[in-house]
Amino acid sequence: FDLVDAAKRPAQSYSGGMRRRLDIAMTLVGGPRIIFLDEPTTGLDPRSRHTMWGIIRELVSGGVTVFLTTQYLEEADELADRIAVLNNGKIAAEGSADELKRLIPGGHVRLRFTDPSAYRSAAAALTEVQRDDEALALQIPSDGSQRDLRSVLDRLDSAGVEADELTVHTPDLDDVFFALTGSAHIPAHIPDQSKETVR
Repeated sequence: FDLVDAAKRPAQSYSGGMRRRLDIAMTLVGGPRIIFLDEPTTGLDPRSRHTMWGIIRELVSGGVTVFLTTQYLEEADELADRIAVLNNGKIAAEGSADELKRLIPGGHVRLRFTDPSAYRSAAAALTEVQRDDEALALQIPSDGSQRDLRSVLDRLDSAGVEADELTVHTPDLDDVFFALTGSAHIPAHIPDQSKETVR
């Protein structure tokens, strides 16, 4: 836990990151198989946060089940096998990060062109396209899958058009959170297909 150099100093003189590492180290003294971490990275700088992520990953790979509460959705996406999103103290939805992201519409492929004629040809070749004539960009609804992307590229090839830039946007957990805690009507539970331990 990188605390050896500070071993002779009182813990009250430790930084926030050092205190969190000390908390986890003390928790592990008894060799628990399950631990609860309540927002372990709140207030940490990015380096300390990533160090803490590494510690949590090591615990999980060593067979420890970790229940983690966090307001950082990137952290949940990075670390959690299964996620429960809370809204007003109740579970709004639960599942893996990928399962939760698939609940939310809004994924798309964005194509940008520098040649106006290529832009017009692409717009004619693609269906359900949202145009941005000023930026010479097209947005096509997509779930971000390889199959979906291949379909878009095949239609461009058939039209003899090549995009100058292609980006894929899939909803992230922030999008999921806003949809679940807003007025969107989304199922509250995704069946667990994996029989994995919740971590």
